[in-house]
Amino acid sequence: MAAKVKTALQATPSKKPSSKSALAKSRLISSKLAYKGRVINVYRDTVEEPNGLIFKRDVIRHNGSVVVLAIDESIDPKDPIIILERQYRHAVGEFLLELPAGRIEPNEPPLTAAKREMIEETGYRAKSWKLLTRYFASPGFLGESMHIYLARGIRAGEAQPEPDEQIEILQIPLSEAMKLIASGKIHDGKTLIGLLLLQGQLRASS
Repeated sequence: MAAKVKTALQATPSKKPSSKSALAKSRLISSKLAYKGRVINVYRDTVEEPNGLIFKRDVIRHNGSVVVLAIDESIDPKDPIIILERQYRHAVGEFLLELPAGRIEPNEPPLTAAKREMIEETGYRAKSWKLLTRYFASPGFLGESMHIYLARGIRAGEAQPEPDEQIEILQIPLSEAMKLIASGKIHDGKTLIGLLLLQGQLRASS
């Protein structure tokens, strides 16, 4: 008989971790602003790790972002239309297919930011909103958290993009979007996560 293997969440430590164990938090000794930008700030932090060693870490601080997975279920609820954007991203030098998204302004609730960003970038509004997940894109050096919202009961309107936003709005069935993922034509992380989550939820409810 094969031995049962506990998952990381099921396993329990054999003894209570000490303050210097791998499960303890690091201690911030100092933090210095190295660069202040319009969207991000970069800090040089000095931290003491749980093992007692001291390291310098460069950390990007960001207010956080919202992602909008807006769907039209009027034709086929099992294969809803997804609102996607195609825009050029200078940092990677490519045109990307993405879900609408944007940063959260200081002291702005994430849901308020999601509604604002969808109107600005696409013109669409929605009757109902649901938080699908919150995740960290690259927690090794980036403090940005991303909130993905599912927007349903959408209706079209006039977009209000920023001057530097050149956005092409696309309406694609989820099944077609999944084919784009399978063929390696969607490279944006937040879009991959949002679409895969939606597909999983629809399969679980069918």
